[in-house]
Amino acid sequence: MNAAVVSMCSRPRVDHLRAQLRALAGARDVRRIVVWIGDDNPPELDAETVLRVPPGPGGLRLAAGRNAGAAAAEGAELLVFLDADCIPGPDLLRRYREAAERHSGAVLCGPVTYLAEGVTASDPADLVVHTSPHAARPMPAEGAERVATPAEYALFWSLSFALTPETWRRIGGFDEAYEGYGGEDTDFAFRMRSHGIPLVWTGGAHAYHQYHPTSSPPWQHVDDILRNGALFHRRWDEWPMTGWLEAFERGGAVVRDAAGWRRADGIRS
Repeated sequence: MNAAVVSMCSRPRVDHLRAQLRALAGARDVRRIVVWIGDDNPPELDAETVLRVPPGPGGLRLAAGRNAGAAAAEGAELLVFLDADCIPGPDLLRRYREAAERHSGAVLCGPVTYLAEGVTASDPADLVVHTSPHAARPMPAEGAERVATPAEYALFWSLSFALTPETWRRIGGFDEAYEGYGGEDTDFAFRMRSHGIPLVWTGGAHAYHQYHPTSSPPWQHVDDILRNGALFHRRWDEWPMTGWLEAFERGGAVVRDAAGWRRADGIRS
């Protein structure tokens, strides 16, 4: 089963992306597709396909970037999406291929380990000793799969997932109304659920998220989260990212009223 690995990147993550591309170099029947989503031109990259989706008025166009990457993967039998800062484990592609054979109409989601600062590897096999998947997501045993419950669709994340092009078309890709940070992946999961498409937690399809400094909650994305959260609420009658919104509220940046969340200064995003 030939695969296309789609990754999106901008200048701050280019070194992480290069590590991912090295890990995939020489992989059997794999085409590496990079979607450059920064506001500059992409550098020279060791990938079979590099295309550019510049930012929009609301910021980085993550949804549009994934859609463009999928469109560029014509002829692939399996689409694998990996964040630029994720290194595929040595069995990730094999496990996604095996799971796709058993669940051809599903979206497959493997476990992700967040690496500690200073952990690097020239060979992805060297990362196996660091395997410690994020506890917030289910992790079936190695080589096993488990179909998600309806409530678990909200746990889908786009760091690492795979599906066939036919399943991608059934979902309709990502909603490009989302720009900037947050919401588009949960919207994708809810659309998946509304179409009756299984979400399958895929044991053994490990990815390793390379360390970089983060802010929790992501204060630099308050306005994006409010704007995309409001869009999500209009579609699904509930708010996503409530943990972050509640943290912003505790920090005095946002408040909640009968209409939903808004900036504490009264300005709605």
